Amino acid sequence: MRSDHLTGIHDAERCEMMTFWLALAVVLALMYFGAPFYVFGVLGAGWLYLAHAPWWGWAIFLPPVLLFAVPPIRARILSRPIARMLGAKGLLPKISDTEREALEAGTVWMEGELFSGHPQLKKILEQPWTQELRSDESAFLEGPVEEVCQATDEWRAWKEMDLPPDVWEMLKAKGFFGMIIPKEYGGLGFSAAGLSAVIQKLASRSFAASVTVMIPNSLGPAELILHYGTDAQRQEYLPKLATGEHMPCFALTEPTAGSDAGGLQSRGTVYRAADGTLRMRLNFAKRYTSLATVSTVIGLAFQLDDPEGHLGRGPHLGITCALIPTDTPGVDVGHRHDPLGVPFHNCAIFGKDVDVSVDCIIGGPERAGQGWRMLMDCLAAGRGITLPASSVAVAKMSARVAGAYSTVRHQFGMPVGRFEGVEEPLARLGGLSWLLEAGRVFTCGAVDQGGKPSVVSAIVKYHFTELSRRVVADAMDVVAGAGISRGPRNVLAQSYIAAPIAITVEGANILTRSMIIFGQGAMRCHPYALEEVESLAAGDMKRFDRAFWGHIGHFCRNTVRAGLLFATRGWISLPPRGGAAAKWWRKLAWSSASFAVLADLAMIGLGGQLKRRERLTGHLGDMLSWMYLGASALRRFEAEGRRPEDQAVLDWVMGYVFDHLQSAREETMRRLPLPVIGGLLRGPGVFLARLNPFALKPEDRLISSVAAVLRKPGAQRDRWLGGVYVPADPEEAVGRIERAFDLGTRALPVLDIIKNAMKEGRLPRGRPEKALEAAEREGIIHAEARRLVEEALEAREDTIQVDAFPAEALSRSVPAPGGPSPTPESTAP
Repeated sequence: MRSDHLTGIHDAERCEMMTFWLALAVVLALMYFGAPFYVFGVLGAGWLYLAHAPWWGWAIFLPPVLLFAVPPIRARILSRPIARMLGAKGLLPKISDTEREALEAGTVWMEGELFSGHPQLKKILEQPWTQELRSDESAFLEGPVEEVCQATDEWRAWKEMDLPPDVWEMLKAKGFFGMIIPKEYGGLGFSAAGLSAVIQKLASRSFAASVTVMIPNSLGPAELILHYGTDAQRQEYLPKLATGEHMPCFALTEPTAGSDAGGLQSRGTVYRAADGTLRMRLNFAKRYTSLATVSTVIGLAFQLDDPEGHLGRGPHLGITCALIPTDTPGVDVGHRHDPLGVPFHNCAIFGKDVDVSVDCIIGGPERAGQGWRMLMDCLAAGRGITLPASSVAVAKMSARVAGAYSTVRHQFGMPVGRFEGVEEPLARLGGLSWLLEAGRVFTCGAVDQGGKPSVVSAIVKYHFTELSRRVVADAMDVVAGAGISRGPRNVLAQSYIAAPIAITVEGANILTRSMIIFGQGAMRCHPYALEEVESLAAGDMKRFDRAFWGHIGHFCRNTVRAGLLFATRGWISLPPRGGAAAKWWRKLAWSSASFAVLADLAMIGLGGQLKRRERLTGHLGDMLSWMYLGASALRRFEAEGRRPEDQAVLDWVMGYVFDHLQSAREETMRRLPLPVIGGLLRGPGVFLARLNPFALKPEDRLISSVAAVLRKPGAQRDRWLGGVYVPADPEEAVGRIERAFDLGTRALPVLDIIKNAMKEGRLPRGRPEKALEAAEREGIIHAEARRLVEEALEAREDTIQVDAFPAEALSRSVPAPGGPSPTPESTAP
């Protein structure tokens, strides 16, 4: 009897324990999948009912459920006091007018999914992948672009500090300056993918040519006129801009206003002229304005004042954009900067008492004061197309040249590319080129669907320019002395020298990383943050209540998701497709949940102070950025048919991506200055994150596999590094390297045969290339093989030569130590 009684007790305890664990599993599953609060209320009520709970159980359960589940009750008892406290202590950030206009510009795309903590991974696979261009775009690439590349001599341009006149005329005649202008206005009407492909190919040949074409087709008067101009402005300017009859520039930056455009000192004042017309008197001093010295029309950004109220909108209208003919009296465009010797027109512009009609305002007087919003709206898309395309070109050309040179250049009796120390930078060159191309195509697809993903544009501008700077440095390391000796044989030095220019323009990279990527991302991509700020500012308690408690639920759900994904290393996440890439999809879901929790801890814990914690927001921005790049890589792998030969590069890329994500996660955890929670994150949190990382750095076999692709001519190398200009002429620098690369690769098996013969004692030991005659005489190789090796050796000898100039001629162009500069004295006022 006693035994039966004890057995019954144990059975009851086991049943209760099983019920507890089952209930916990159900709760965690509901939170993982984001079930709303009322579901938990219904389940709790059902459990109490089935358990025959006493009245006091219901008395404990119902009040908090009603408090949190019924919005009017919750708003009155909880939300109003919370809103007063947040407002009194300034815990939510205040948004300035310029920040608001920047936030309202553009659209949210896949970055919103990644920011959510619960990304719908299938949506990434459903995004367009527009690697195939339209027929007219392909024809333009194969025709006019190829012709301009053939006609461009980059070394000559560097010596003369300008493109040759025939190249300028070709650019105008073939419509290069009107690629974004619709055909109805005489332009080419290219897609984002088409424009990106053109810039990529031009940049692989000439930085100067690519920048010259890039400026009119990115942030410039054409796009502003197209989107915001009056009909008269469109008819007047767009056809002439398309043909190059009008050459545009856009003047924004000033000595006191760089990244902070709100600091513009250039001013315009509205007044009524004697003939009764409204006019503006402008005074400005601009710098870093590309193409100004060759321009015929200036897009000018300035602060507009209307002290007499002629336009009826107050005395201070704000930033305004206008079209100013270059030949207007008072305009001075006669001064060029020297941007590291790079031969493109980068200029200072000055204007004193420049008198123009208010009809010069882009969009007419009605658009006065709307210039900042217009600029931000155009940058939201444009920043993600042209500069990233040129960065991809630098990466691909660096990879192509370094891979070929590492096969051609021999040291210690073997190609330098076979050394493990050289394989590592080669793998970065190959892997990052593949990754950047994935991001380029993925981003262009979004823009071509009508999106203006401002946060993504900031991500690709920052990371593409930074990564291209890294890979060109790697290529310089591989080619060594051949990279630092400037001249017509050197195809890397110009890109290496010009790298800081891309880092600086269209938003300095330091501020893009630390302020824009996460700063705008937190407001634009977070499902509740912006609504909380706006509703609190407007005093809309119903809207604030919905947003605030939605945010709390969002944080709780993501905390559970992050914990479960951490415990299972992402394996409970469902990838959109199986196969070899499935593990990386799971890690993407895991990293998204971890990021969302850290982002919310920063936003909730620091509130309005977060925008001043730039080291912290920089690392949070890194997490968001690397997730986007990883998503781009996975999209490319799937779009290209999951090629087995590309599995190694995908694994290398994703290992690189998640290693950087891991570093950003640890740095974020170290820098969260929160009481108690911050200490836990800095101590046990970082320790556990290191113990259970997203992924490890790419392993040696992947490094060797990716590097090997660059060292071997073939379809895979051409596919990875396609879209760039590769001259067939062996007298050209790249053509010379490619020819030697091809011959050297074909000759390597012959040299290996001779090496083996030496090991076997059939030939005396020594350098294989010195034993060609003996090897042929002994019948080890045929005469045709000998001729191939001799031709390869001759090509190799030619390729490894560097430029040397007569000392006297070089001395005239390079200042002696401590001597006077040979460059003209600055004539800037």
